Amino acid sequence: MSTEQQIAEAVLSGIGGAGNITSFTHCATRLRFELVDASKVDADALDRTDGVLGVVPQGGDRYQIVIGGAVAGVYAAMQSLPGMSAGAVMTDAEVKAQARSKARGKFAWLDAFFEYLSDSFRPILGVLLGASLIIAFAAMLDALGIVDFRAADKSASWVFVDALWRAVFYFLPIMVAYNAAKKLDVDPWLGGTIMAALMTPEFMSLSNKERFPELTCTTNELLNTESCTAHIFGLPLQLNDYGGNVFVPLIMVAVLALVYKALKAIIPTNLQMVFVPFISMVIMIPATAFLIGPLGVWLGNGLGIGMAWMNSHAPFVFALIIPMVYPFLVPLGLHWPLNALMLVNIQTLGYDFIQGPMGAWNFACFGATAGVLFLSMRDKDVQMRQTATGALAAGLLGGISEPSLYGIHLRFKRIYPLMLIGCFAGGLTIAILGLASGGVKTSAFAFTSLLTIPVFDPMWIYAIAIAVAFFTAFTLVALFDYRTAEQKAEALASAGGASAAATAAAPIEEDEAPVANAEPTTAVFAPVGGQVLSLADSGDKVFASGALGEGVAIVPNSGRIVSPVAGVLRTVAKTGHAFGIKTDDGVEVLVHVGIDTVSMDGEGFEVFVEKKQRVEVGDALVNVDLAKVASAGYATTTLMTVTNSKTMSAVTPIVDTVVNAGDPVIDIVR
Repeated sequence: MSTEQQIAEAVLSGIGGAGNITSFTHCATRLRFELVDASKVDADALDRTDGVLGVVPQGGDRYQIVIGGAVAGVYAAMQSLPGMSAGAVMTDAEVKAQARSKARGKFAWLDAFFEYLSDSFRPILGVLLGASLIIAFAAMLDALGIVDFRAADKSASWVFVDALWRAVFYFLPIMVAYNAAKKLDVDPWLGGTIMAALMTPEFMSLSNKERFPELTCTTNELLNTESCTAHIFGLPLQLNDYGGNVFVPLIMVAVLALVYKALKAIIPTNLQMVFVPFISMVIMIPATAFLIGPLGVWLGNGLGIGMAWMNSHAPFVFALIIPMVYPFLVPLGLHWPLNALMLVNIQTLGYDFIQGPMGAWNFACFGATAGVLFLSMRDKDVQMRQTATGALAAGLLGGISEPSLYGIHLRFKRIYPLMLIGCFAGGLTIAILGLASGGVKTSAFAFTSLLTIPVFDPMWIYAIAIAVAFFTAFTLVALFDYRTAEQKAEALASAGGASAAATAAAPIEEDEAPVANAEPTTAVFAPVGGQVLSLADSGDKVFASGALGEGVAIVPNSGRIVSPVAGVLRTVAKTGHAFGIKTDDGVEVLVHVGIDTVSMDGEGFEVFVEKKQRVEVGDALVNVDLAKVASAGYATTTLMTVTNSKTMSAVTPIVDTVVNAGDPVIDIVR
C-alpha cells in the first residue's frame, strides 16, 4: 500500500504538476482542484495510482480526485512537495479573477452552486457525525429502558448529555454561515456574527409576552408551532427560533457577499478594517432579521411541509423514490439540498422522515461493496480487497458512501443495476411495513450506519429494511459479478493467474494431444488489415500485461475478421467478439475483436463459424460493424495472442507496420 507521501507525489504528477494548479483544497473524501488547464491531467495514470479511488472531472478546469479516509494526510503531504509552497499556487483573489476571465463550461454556475452548498457543510461533517453518535448512544439507552430521554424532568446529568449533541445542532446556523462566508471570500467571522445576532438572549427575549405584551402571536396547527411578531421602530418583525436552521445562513451569506464586496470597492483600503464590517453589520443584521430570516424559514417550512405532505399522502411512493434517486444525486453532489431539508425538518417538525428511506440506498450501496469484497477474496484480488474493505468499514461504521461509490461502483458499470434492485427492495420494505406507522422517522440528523440504527423509529422496520437492501445487493453482486469478462481477466492476471485470466477472457477447452507428425506452425497471420501495434500500446491492460501471451494489436481497416491459422475452433464467444483456435501442432491462438466489446452483447457482430469447426487461414470468422462499435464508445482494435506462448521457444510479434489480412505478424519457434 502506498504511503501518503507516495500518493501525493503521484497525484501531483498526474494532475500536471504544481504549475497547473491554481488552488486546491479537500473535503471528507476528495482532493478538489482548480487547474490552469484540465487537459494536462493524466486521468489514466491517476486512476491506476494505488490509493486513488477515482477521478471526477468537473465543469471547466475543476477536478476532483477521490482518496477516501486518508484525504487529509495526502492533502498535507501535497502541500509539502516541491513547488507547492506559498507563491506556487495562486491566491483566492487571483483564482476568482481568472475564473471571471474565461468560461468554465456550460454548467459552471451549477457546479458553483453545489460547491457552495457542499463547502458550507463539509467542514462540519465531523462534528455532525460525532453528535449523531451521541444521539445514537442516548437512543439506545432509551430503547433499553435505562433512561427516558424524552422526559421533561430528566436529571441534571442527562440534561448535560443533551448539551453535548445539541451544541452542534442549535448553533449550526452560525457554523454554516462561517463556512459559507469563507467559501464566498467574505470575512467568515462577519458571516457568523450576523447569524449569531439572531440567536442572542436579547433577540430571543423579544418573544417574551410578559416583557412585551404588545406582541401578536399566531399558532401553526400543522407544525404545532407559535409565531410572534414584534414592532421594532414601528416595523413588524417576525420572530423565529433560528436554532438548527440552514436555509437562512445560506441565503444571508449570498446577499452579504454582494454587500461586502461592494463596500470594499468604494471604501478606501486604510479604512476597510473598521468600516466594512461595521456597515455590513448595520445593513445585514436588520435585513436578515426582517427579510431574509422569515424568507428562509418560509422556504424551509414550505419544502418541509411539501415533503411531509407527500410522505403522509403517498408514503408508499415516497419510500420508493428516495432510495432510488439518491444513487444518482450523491455522485453529482446534488444531495446537499435534501441534507439541508433533513435539518430543517428536525428544526420545524421535531423529526425527519427522509433519512429512513435514504438508509435503504446507503445499505444497498454497502451491500454491493460487500459483494465486491467477497469476490475479491475469492479471486485473491489484493488491490480490490483492500479498496472494498476500507470502503465497507467507512460505510457500515461511518455511513459514508463516497469511498464505495468512487472507489468501486462508478468504475464498474455492472454494479449500479444490481445495487438499484437492492435500493428498491429496501424502499419497498419500508413502504409496506411503514404503512401503519407513517413510515420511519428520526429526531436526529444521523449518518445512516450500523451505529445509528437506534435513532430510527420504528427501529425494527428500519433494521429489516436496511438488511433487505444490504443482502439483496450483496447476493446479486456475488452471483452475477461486478466485472465484464475482460475486467475479471485483468483481476485474475494481477493476482498472478495468467492461465486463469486466459480462461476468463476466452477459454480454450482442454483437448487431446497435438496431432502426430503435424506440420509445425511457424507464423500467425493477420486476421484483418491495418496498423500493427504492440500489446503495450493496445490500450487493454489485460493483454498489455502479457497474461494472455505474446501477440499484437491491429487497428483494423475492415470489419471482416478471418482466421490467422489453420486449426479447430475451441472457443466461439456468443457475443462474437472472441475466438480461440488450436492448430494441429498445439499452438493456441486467441483473436479478440475490439476492447470491452463483450458489453455490446453481439450487436453489430455477424458470426460465420461455430465451436469445433475446422478453419483454414483466411476463412471468415466474423463481420463487424466498426462504425457501430465506435459509436458505442469502444475501441475497434483487434488483439491476437498465442495464449500458450510460454511453451514455445520463441514468440516474436512483428509490430509498427501496416499489413493486409493474411500477412505474417507473429513468428513462432517451437
